Amino acid sequence: VQLVESGGGLVQTGGSHRLSCALSGFFFDDYEIGWYRQAPGKEREGVACILWKDSTKYHVGSMKGRFAISNDSAKNTVYLKMNDLKPEDTAVYYCATAPRWVSACPSALYDMDYWGKGTLVTVSS
Repeated sequence: VQLVESGGGLVQTGGSHRLSCALSGFFFDDYEIGWYRQAPGKEREGVACILWKDSTKYHVGSMKGRFAISNDSAKNTVYLKMNDLKPEDTAVYYCATAPRWVSACPSALYDMDYWGKGTLVTVSS
């Protein structure tokens, strides 16, 4: 199982940005994929998750409306579209996955088995 995040970089406050999580090495239909972030000096927090087979989505309340998770079966990729970015969104963003037949978010949002290495997003003020 491999997850590779990409798309991090420097973004201006108020801007938009999209992160990608490329998946390989497993049968995606049986998995749920999540996005997480960890800001400097803070604990990792969940952002959103998606059940691959039917695209059932969950977004954490504090980011709901600004961030949107989606998947592209043709590209084996999960995306995180981020809008109206703020300096407090600066963090390393990770994707992770676990085998699931039905969505287990939000109760199992943090119970993921495989994690990517992350990609840094810096929002300048």
